[in-house]
Amino acid sequence: MKQTQARPSSWTLLAALLWLIAGCGGGGGASAGPSPTPTPTPPAAAPQLTTLRSDLQSPWGLAVLPDGQLLVTQRSGSIVRLNANGQGAATAISGVPAVASAGQGGLLDVAIDPDFATTPWVYFSFSEPGLGAEAGKAGTAVARGRLVGNALLDVAVIFRQAPKVTGNGHFGSRLVFGRDRTLFVTLGERQLGEPAQDLAQTLGKVVRINRDGSLPADNPAFGIGARAGIWSLGHRNPQGAALHPTTGELWVSEHGPQGGDEINIARAGANYGWPIRSYGCNYGDPVGDACRLGGGVHAPTYVEPLTFWVPTSIAPAGLAFYTGAMFPEWQGQLFSGSLAGQALWRLQLSGNTVVSRSSMYGDLGERFRDVRQAPDGALLLLTDSGKLLRLAR
Repeated sequence: MKQTQARPSSWTLLAALLWLIAGCGGGGGASAGPSPTPTPTPPAAAPQLTTLRSDLQSPWGLAVLPDGQLLVTQRSGSIVRLNANGQGAATAISGVPAVASAGQGGLLDVAIDPDFATTPWVYFSFSEPGLGAEAGKAGTAVARGRLVGNALLDVAVIFRQAPKVTGNGHFGSRLVFGRDRTLFVTLGERQLGEPAQDLAQTLGKVVRINRDGSLPADNPAFGIGARAGIWSLGHRNPQGAALHPTTGELWVSEHGPQGGDEINIARAGANYGWPIRSYGCNYGDPVGDACRLGGGVHAPTYVEPLTFWVPTSIAPAGLAFYTGAMFPEWQGQLFSGSLAGQALWRLQLSGNTVVSRSSMYGDLGERFRDVRQAPDGALLLLTDSGKLLRLAR
């Protein structure tokens, strides 16, 4: 007679299930033990500022060549080439024309051609002395030459600020290539104020030219009588400029009078208000809200700055967006040197909004003239005292 196998009861199944859960670490019985505690990630090393050299003579601008070597302008009128580590002998580059080295004038910024590997042009701005009827006057000019060995060949001036005027202040000047390989040149108003609003002059302007000095066809049209090449107006003394890594727009920093230093986005045809509007005050006025030029507020006639410094000026100089991997926590932030402020400023951004500002190394007593990012993600800094510094971890 065939026997029928008994089916397990529901209680038997439940007991088996509980036994399995317990055996897998859900309770008593054999257990795999506690989960290992994850090893904490060590904190990132603090930034370290080191001096690579301190024998430069009033360095002003810095450019990094494709092989990592450095070109540094010295305000008295020389360009030197440095090893990629910034140390060793400084090699003089010949071919630089005479400069009007006095006051704030001299040899200023330097930039290399976007296609330097095939067209090794070096561009530099300088205060150019006047000749003939302009003797005793000066104006910001831009020249370029092909770098062959340690010489600039075929040097030619491709832009001249007009008109040349007397005085030794507010020459600007930074050089920045746009994504379309046109060249932006920032120009001070030579301490004259009103010419910044005069479209017949290029004082107090940003201009945009082609690499050979010709004019792009899509520059803004300001109408009859406007000087060719003007991109934006109403600037005082823009000594910092950098291209935004995402938008490709030109950001500039410029000196105010007593307070009122600004960070702006220099857009085609825009007017930034100097000397009609400023959050700064005229020299000699008691510092406070009441002395702000034109009441301070720029809008709606003029463009409001993204951020400004009051009640005193830091005199911003040099500007760089951080895009390196060495400091991931600084990605997309903006760095500015400062002269009167004697510090390196770090600006945290959210889009085009400055959400915070902090100063670094203000205890060193250095005038930070320029800031550039090195190929390895470190920051290279020039000081008026003649130092080349490296900020790295």
